[in-house]
Amino acid sequence: MESYLLDWANLLLRWVHVITAIAWIGSSFYFVFLDNNLIKPKSPDLLEKGVDGALWAVHGGGFYNPQKYMVAPKKIHTELHWFYWESYSTWLTGFALFTLSYLWSAGTYLVDKSLLDWPPAAAIAAALGLLVAFWLAYDQICQRFGFRRNGDAIVGALVFAVICIAAWSACHLFAGRAAYLLLGAMIATAMSANVFFWIIPGQRKVMAQMAAGEPVDPTHGKRAKQRSVHNTYFTLPVLFAMLSNHYSFTYGHPQNWLILILMMLAGALIRQFFVMRHGYLLGRNPNPLRYAVAGVVLILSVLVWLRPESAPNHPDATAAAAPAVGTSVGFKTVQAILEQRCTLCHGALVQMKNVRLDSPERIRQHAQALYQQAVVSRIMPMNNATGITEAERSLISQWFLAGAKAE
Repeated sequence: MESYLLDWANLLLRWVHVITAIAWIGSSFYFVFLDNNLIKPKSPDLLEKGVDGALWAVHGGGFYNPQKYMVAPKKIHTELHWFYWESYSTWLTGFALFTLSYLWSAGTYLVDKSLLDWPPAAAIAAALGLLVAFWLAYDQICQRFGFRRNGDAIVGALVFAVICIAAWSACHLFAGRAAYLLLGAMIATAMSANVFFWIIPGQRKVMAQMAAGEPVDPTHGKRAKQRSVHNTYFTLPVLFAMLSNHYSFTYGHPQNWLILILMMLAGALIRQFFVMRHGYLLGRNPNPLRYAVAGVVLILSVLVWLRPESAPNHPDATAAAAPAVGTSVGFKTVQAILEQRCTLCHGALVQMKNVRLDSPERIRQHAQALYQQAVVSRIMPMNNATGITEAERSLISQWFLAGAKAE
């Protein structure tokens, strides 16, 4: 029952996390679009009010006219809407999901004993420490170099270097699947921390200065803009890290850290194309197509690099699991493998994902999933904790492709 309830909690948290992430990313992308499409008005009344840019748009049968005031407007006539709960809700649900999916069973999902055989408590502490350490390093880089000459380039290079170090470290300390998720969580934590520690407090200080009739310090707006721009470039790399942990050909590769870096870099380049494209259409930016091309080339390069080897001397996982001609594997053989390798988590006492593999009927019922998870994607057993061999995977494959008979 505990496993069943945990699965439901995992499902519902994942659902809410995706919903809140869509809301956050959507609003972030929209405001980046606005910043790159607002046109400086020529109307004297708008200029007198301090409007620096305006845009006309149509959506849902209505016309919208958003306007941007540099530093701050003289007066806000209606209720001010704050964009921060989208960020906070995304982080809170994501951290809860990470806790439930990985930290709760750290010995299974976080620790890969073939990399480092350490206590689950130590792995949990290191994982949480990685989230905090990256934020501290990133924040110090922004504060020290963000407003210097060529500050954007310096910050970009240093942050990229820190991410490379973090990716290499995580992939050598934690199970590959957890390492990818940790990198995504690490950057996402910095994104939400930008909102919590700098963007919203800065805007509150601006509001306080306005209410007191004091001159508004433009530093708060500049810093908020800087961190918001960083967040938009972080978005696609984070999404790749979060989604790719379902695809073992990435995180299961010996150079998994490099694959992650290249794909995250590709995401950032593609996002650069979309950011600059808005300004290009208005004649403000040079053609940004080169960034999209570079991102796509990186992705294709990784695709070619990871392609399965077909040479006889280099059999890939699929070839190793292919059935030998003229052979037949009996159910008893497969059942013995499952009893040794799978029923620890999918038996009478524990039914992870509500799956049991301790009877002929149950094995036949889950044969398709068994084949996909143990043979095709090779995700199971998790981190190969029970030591299933290539020969055993091959036997399961032969049994399934012969009809998966439970007799």
